[in-house]
Amino acid sequence: MDSFKAHLNKFITVNEEEYISILSFFDTLKVKKKQNLMQDGEICRHMYFVVEGCLRKFFINEKGVEHTTQFAIENWWITDTFAYERQLQTDFNIQAVEPSVILTIDSKSQELLFEKHPVMEKYFRIIYQRAYAASERKIRYLYEYSREELYVHFSTLYPWFIQRIPQYLVASFLGFTPEYLSEIKAKLRS
Repeated sequence: MDSFKAHLNKFITVNEEEYISILSFFDTLKVKKKQNLMQDGEICRHMYFVVEGCLRKFFINEKGVEHTTQFAIENWWITDTFAYERQLQTDFNIQAVEPSVILTIDSKSQELLFEKHPVMEKYFRIIYQRAYAASERKIRYLYEYSREELYVHFSTLYPWFIQRIPQYLVASFLGFTPEYLSEIKAKLRS
């Protein structure tokens, strides 16, 4: 869990004693590939921090097609923020893309964490600001770029995703069918 401490110290300063106390508010889970952490219709009770591995958030539309809206790799958070903050039913699923080790915290534990370690409120504020900014960028790219440009931009910005994540999931995230992604890749190779 030293990676979590290093991650925290990028945004706030915590000593070893504080870190041990902060960590006590989290549970550690080991999850298998394709294991679900959250399913559509459940109350969203947890936030997840990826220590090792990769998670994805997705929904299934009325035609039964999966649409991936977010990935989380090492040192990234993932949840249905709207449902988590209000303790409502989610309409998303969160699933492990790879075998993963994650830290999880529920809203009650998070509030207790904030009371004991107020600096963690600053940390989560920064994390939420960055996540919001990333969402704004993704929305802009979806409007501004052609599908081919979107793939090129994504693969340039996040080359490790292209190597690490199954192509059908990359296609889902970009709003393509796997077949269309294959066509784009073939066109770029020629």
